[in-house]
Amino acid sequence: MYTISGHHHISMMTKNAKENNLFYRTILGLRRVKMTVNQDDPSMYHLFYGDRTGSPGTELSFFEMPLIGHTYRGTNAITQIGLLVPSIESLSYWKNRFEHFKVNHGEITTYANRPALHFEDKEGLRMVLLVSDGKKVAHWETWEHSSVPKAHQIQGMGSVEITVRHLDKLTHTLKEIFGYIEVSRTEDEAILQSINGEVFGEIVAKSLDGPLEKPGRGSIHHLAIRVRDDKELAYWDEQVRKKKFYSTGIIDRYYFKSLYFRESNGILFEIATDGPGFTIDGDVETLGEQLDLPPFLEERRDEIEAKLKPIEEN
Repeated sequence: MYTISGHHHISMMTKNAKENNLFYRTILGLRRVKMTVNQDDPSMYHLFYGDRTGSPGTELSFFEMPLIGHTYRGTNAITQIGLLVPSIESLSYWKNRFEHFKVNHGEITTYANRPALHFEDKEGLRMVLLVSDGKKVAHWETWEHSSVPKAHQIQGMGSVEITVRHLDKLTHTLKEIFGYIEVSRTEDEAILQSINGEVFGEIVAKSLDGPLEKPGRGSIHHLAIRVRDDKELAYWDEQVRKKKFYSTGIIDRYYFKSLYFRESNGILFEIATDGPGFTIDGDVETLGEQLDLPPFLEERRDEIEAKLKPIEEN
């Protein structure tokens, strides 16, 4: 039986690609590893930020939607992203950095049993820095040109929080279909891991009744979980269908292959392969510096570029 390797990427919505670019590159010190478009709607940017090569498990991705409104928070939504940092000292570094850049943040605390620092980006996207138990995250590659010192760089995704009306339905899906391990449970919260003891595949599932979240800028569209190759992806497609969930079937996204499905609360999951990766159409040294298009959109480049506003470098 196959296992889920952890998180692959997570995708959000932004109103302004230029401001988004400034926050994630300049303030968070991530590398913009791919500047492309939404393959289903090429009129909008799709930006990816991560480590040196955009390794699976480090990728934050954003769709630019200039007309999008506010997020009205509620239940049945992915509600927070955990980002890993190396040490307790890193949390102090980031707290000072957030104060310098006037980033909305809290005090150093704990979250999911780890030292933590909560913060939000300019559009209200909720994130939390988590200490990665003092060990280097294996799939993370240092980016030597980051504005953040290597000792404190963000090392990829940690605990992802999902808030739902029906907690048992979500945990059942994660455990029974995908083999997640429930490592902690209370009446209104469950912590599950795709690999026992590893935070880079952790989901914090919370129970909340009330109105559904209305998505807008700064909201999370979907979480992608990670598989190695096409063979594993086909296996998971079969498992999803066996449990009577609707699957989109396997889609070739050029940089990876994936499928999408919604669990019983309506949370959208993507299952994505590790490869080929973002270097398939670019050199490592110049990743993210130009607009890259998958081959099936290349013939429309002039039309696509004409509809996109340039993102100024910072």
